Amino acid sequence: MSFAELGLAHTLLAAISDQGYTEPTEIQAKAIPVILSGCDVTACAQTGTGKTAGFALPILQRLIPSANTSASPAKHPVRALILTPTRELAAQVYESFLLYGKNLPLRCTVVYGGVNIGPQQQILKDGVEILVATPGRLLDLVEQKNIHLGQVETLVLDEADRMLDMGFLPDIRKILSLLPSGRQSLLFSATFNDEITKLSNTLLNHPLRIEIAPRSATADLIEQSAWLVSSENKQNLLIALISKLNLQQVLIFAKTRQGANRLEGRLNRAHLPTQIIHGDKTQQARMEALELFKKGQSRILVATDIAARGLDIQELPCVINYELPSSAEDYVHRIGRTGRAGASGLAISLVAPEEAKLLDEIEKLIKRKIDKHNPDEILNTTMFETEKNLPRTGKRSEPEQDIKNPYLGKNYPAYMTCSDFQTDLEIPWLLQAQHSKVPEMKRTISTSVSTFRTSTKANNEIAALLRKPVKPYQTEQSNSSELIPG
Repeated sequence: MSFAELGLAHTLLAAISDQGYTEPTEIQAKAIPVILSGCDVTACAQTGTGKTAGFALPILQRLIPSANTSASPAKHPVRALILTPTRELAAQVYESFLLYGKNLPLRCTVVYGGVNIGPQQQILKDGVEILVATPGRLLDLVEQKNIHLGQVETLVLDEADRMLDMGFLPDIRKILSLLPSGRQSLLFSATFNDEITKLSNTLLNHPLRIEIAPRSATADLIEQSAWLVSSENKQNLLIALISKLNLQQVLIFAKTRQGANRLEGRLNRAHLPTQIIHGDKTQQARMEALELFKKGQSRILVATDIAARGLDIQELPCVINYELPSSAEDYVHRIGRTGRAGASGLAISLVAPEEAKLLDEIEKLIKRKIDKHNPDEILNTTMFETEKNLPRTGKRSEPEQDIKNPYLGKNYPAYMTCSDFQTDLEIPWLLQAQHSKVPEMKRTISTSVSTFRTSTKANNEIAALLRKPVKPYQTEQSNSSELIPG
């Protein structure tokens, strides 16, 4: 089937062609004709299947008769209202309407919190036919009498399940009370559950249900894996995976804002350019971080679940769950950022023992087993593969000279403290240079970092050791296997 067979106008077909699309996705093929007919719809399809175009295209088509170039605001009342749970998703939906409606004289804007309300008020004063909004900012504008919703013809609740999770139901009810009763209502969601069904039956008028993917399914083209690792070794494993797999663009999900901040700092100290977005960041900072990531100027983007939906990144190759989400359905939304529009993707989860139950719940929801891996596969063979077989010398290091670590290609002052070390990957070399007497430390240089965390006593001794300066060490090359790397 082609887009032309769906009865879309030539202006829309031209915009679709400009984006390189030739055939509609399954959700688009089923939803567009129904929406064009004027029916209320509840639609469920997994993330990345083209849901946004599934409602944007028919809405634009239905608004063509009222499109005009008049300068009068009265000629441009809000006719289509799209509600989204997050600022990121609102921006994505807005961009889709701009792309597909670029050949039509229809005005469109987006409003959300976290930015100056003034410019939004001015745009609304001039009139817009299509308004994309988050519920809170929309109600702010309504209370300040900056917007009138009495002529809305089509309402869209996008990512409705997320809006329920975020507690937006009271706001949604307030907004619905301001809309004409004869409007068309569309509810789109990545998942269907009993709450969504109840909401649909309450707010919509005999909606037609469209469900594309099995309940809470994940895309077949996403290769999923789980690495069973202790919490304290997650950062080491994460850095090793990024290196071993040569991941050049990866979205990493953390569970909390504080955890995301710590992870961003660690990755940047490991010389992996990283940006971060979460609820404590201003909208401007979040937009700038996302733009740097999209352009490839930042290799890694760390995010909390606020970004699990709404991030539109073309051909994102990899998503990593640094921590599993509390809800199994959020796992589906997270990994749905990759494997979009027919492309393949990689989804990696780092699973600590205390997260085993969450992993079981995820597997039950998606009805498939996720491949499990031992972190030693990476830690033993990747982290220190460059150390193996490297020559060692008995060259003396003078106090005033730098000590070179050939394994990481870096120089350190002859006397150093823990703050001089940027990653745990340097600890084995430091311990080698120190000739540590801690039993757990007397391992070969190729041993996994995990062996350096074998007991509380050992960890305490390591901590004490790291607080001491590293003194140059002179040794005989002929009879020692523990020489300082030259």
